[in-house]
Amino acid sequence: MIAATGVGVVQSADIMIVTQTISEARSEREKLGRLALVPTMGALHAGHLSLIDLARKHAPKVAVSIFVNPTQFGPREDFNKYPRPLEADLAKCRDAGVDLVFNPLVEQMYPPDGLADVHLDIPSLSSVLEGRIRPSHFKGVCQVVAKLFNILRPEVACFGQKDYQQYLVIRAMVEALNWPIEMASGPTVREPDGLAMGSRNQYLSAAERERGLSISRALFAARDEFAKGIRQTNRLLATAQNILLDPGSQGRVPLLIDYVAAVDAQTLKDVQVVSSPTLLAVAARVGKTRLIDNVVLIP
Repeated sequence: MIAATGVGVVQSADIMIVTQTISEARSEREKLGRLALVPTMGALHAGHLSLIDLARKHAPKVAVSIFVNPTQFGPREDFNKYPRPLEADLAKCRDAGVDLVFNPLVEQMYPPDGLADVHLDIPSLSSVLEGRIRPSHFKGVCQVVAKLFNILRPEVACFGQKDYQQYLVIRAMVEALNWPIEMASGPTVREPDGLAMGSRNQYLSAAERERGLSISRALFAARDEFAKGIRQTNRLLATAQNILLDPGSQGRVPLLIDYVAAVDAQTLKDVQVVSSPTLLAVAARVGKTRLIDNVVLIP
């Protein structure tokens, strides 16, 4: 096992380095060549591991950050209970051949004097969908990702399609700030029953999980209609909403829709007719757990 207690550099027998301070992370990064970074909040699952595989295709060295970032959580969100199975995460990283893990303390990333409280934002992309429901979320995402990029200086950064809007926001930030970082995106990884993999899935009871499957079913049904030639997004969205709100699947588990949207896959502006790549996105709360999912329609 890789020990990760205390602050310092930890090295396993198979040379995976674990750092918890910025200075140590920078020092260890200097020893690596071309590097691909997979930023995570831990609670790693097969989706994260697929991004590590993607990273390996883009660079000979791979870094993973594990940091539950407080600035992207709202005041009534689940920061304190967000899963933090660090030892299991480190074992998965080691088995996946990760070269460097950066697992900083909150005090490293956000000194208590508050002088490092700098915000970045891409309003045209961050004020809709997730940004409308969680107004400060993307400011926190951009803040922590900018810090990770400056600390680890990757040549490539890898993100998943499940957080599609996050990928667009970070890509726009990279372009706006002229960072020499290649952005890579991997497809959403799903459970055999279709549920998009996510760290919060472990919150779901068996009944809630079954109810949550209506999200992927709704998206897949709309995608099937698109494949049959339907291009009007109001019809596609109506199909998705009908499945999400189907009383037959409601049971005693509530599902509250935050949004069901059809937007341009690059600008996130509303689309009435699918004539270019279009994102169908859903966010809903199943019990107390918030789930997101999406599919991209390519005409």
